[in-house]
Amino acid sequence: MIKNPFSDEIYLRRTHPHVPDLRDEYFRDQTKIIHSLPFRRLKHKTQVFFAPDNDHICTRIEHVLHVATIAATICRGLNKSGRWNLSEDLAYAIGLGHDIGHAPFGHEGERAINVCLAPKGKRFSHESNGYRVVEHLANYGEGLNLTFAVKDGIICHCGEDYANNQLRPTTTPNDLESISGRNQMPSTYEGCIVRLADKIAYLGRDIEDAIKADIITADDIPQNVRRELGERNGEIINTLTLDLIGHSQGRDYIGFSDEKFELLSQLRRFNHERIYDNEQMRQRKETITKCIRDLFDYFHRIFERYGFQYESYEKEGKQTAHNFANYMYSMRKVYGQDETKLDDIIADFVAGMTDSYALDVMEDVILPNSIKFLR
Repeated sequence: MIKNPFSDEIYLRRTHPHVPDLRDEYFRDQTKIIHSLPFRRLKHKTQVFFAPDNDHICTRIEHVLHVATIAATICRGLNKSGRWNLSEDLAYAIGLGHDIGHAPFGHEGERAINVCLAPKGKRFSHESNGYRVVEHLANYGEGLNLTFAVKDGIICHCGEDYANNQLRPTTTPNDLESISGRNQMPSTYEGCIVRLADKIAYLGRDIEDAIKADIITADDIPQNVRRELGERNGEIINTLTLDLIGHSQGRDYIGFSDEKFELLSQLRRFNHERIYDNEQMRQRKETITKCIRDLFDYFHRIFERYGFQYESYEKEGKQTAHNFANYMYSMRKVYGQDETKLDDIIADFVAGMTDSYALDVMEDVILPNSIKFLR
């Protein structure tokens, strides 16, 4: 029987004591994530095509639900083989939480924040930020108090890794506070499954959205990909999920067949060339990077004026300044009045924004205040 390498004592460990109830511990983590404010905001954070005027374009909340259900399905399929002992609830919980650290405007917002932090010797990734959110920021600094296994899966979920098609858990439990890159493998097979389920979920869905945006047509998809994986998102998900289950059943690792992994990699290259890096998207990337830099500059300027004197931000006459002050006050358990944390404060505030709120903030910051005339 293939199962995770470490004890339940390690996987179920929480940062703070809690009273168990009738729920399975990983199911309890699912409810903690679903009821959190950062999770709710995912419904207004988009996947690739930010701030769309079409209700059917993929949002982060839709994406994480896809990943969670795909990951749980893979666990169920492998368990039915009789050789695996996996937790569907753990995989589902990791899937729900895996993108909770995403910034507005998808990966472009993530890159833009990273650009702003790089000169200070800091780095931003949505994986590390997801861990930071659930462990340190949610609930006004209390965190969600999730199990180690779920937090480990969130910080190690990187779906951009196409170099490795044979995923196994780490040989020693991860030190989550020390992880800063994207190459660290999860400590569970369920975490490995989410890492691959992420790939299954987003490639086909991004194609559907690109067709709606008239960036590509279905005929543009490479013929062998259409023939072997399918043209529609549902077909691609079904083909790759069944392949992953079938190929992994008799092995001690999680992975696709070589044939399907090559097709998956080809589909990724197609998406980058025709969707993510096309001229329309490139122009939007430049705009987003500039806007987020402007936001960082603005928050730096007003902090230099008022520091942690929260009430003084009203003098700016802008709702954004008022909201920024309220944010710092509500998070004083995390930041205290430590000026050296200013870049973290700004990055946390901006990363937590939805696409639509970020656009409202940019408008508020960039446009001049209205002149008040006497009646």
